[in-house]
Amino acid sequence: MTEYIEQIVIETPDGEELQVEAKLPDHIEGTGHAGKKRSLVKTLTWRIIASTDTVIIATFLTKDPVIGLSIASIEIVTKMVLYYFHERGWAALDWGLEDEGVEVKRVEVRPVH
Repeated sequence: MTEYIEQIVIETPDGEELQVEAKLPDHIEGTGHAGKKRSLVKTLTWRIIASTDTVIIATFLTKDPVIGLSIASIEIVTKMVLYYFHERGWAALDWGLEDEGVEVKRVEVRPVH
C-alpha cells in the first residue's frame, strides 16, 4: 500500500497549534476504485446479459435464430473489448465518487523539526 505524508495542524488541549506529519494511505480498502479482475468479471457478466438481448432482438426482427446468433457472435467479442477499456478508464477516475466516512483507529503524532 502506497502511503504519503501530509503536513497538518492540530490544536492541543491547551489551545496551542501543533504542526505534524500525518502518514496517510493512498488507498483505503473498500473505498477505492475497481481492480482489473473486478472489471473483467463485470465485462463478462454484462456481455452475457447484453448478448442474450441481442439474440432475442435480432431473432425477433429477422425471424431467423441463426441470424440472431450470428449477429451476437460477432458483437460479443468487439463489445467485450470496448466495454473492458471503458470500465478501466472509469476505474482510473475520481469523478463522481463520493467520499466515505473512514473510522480512524490510530493517530500517531510526532513533532516536525
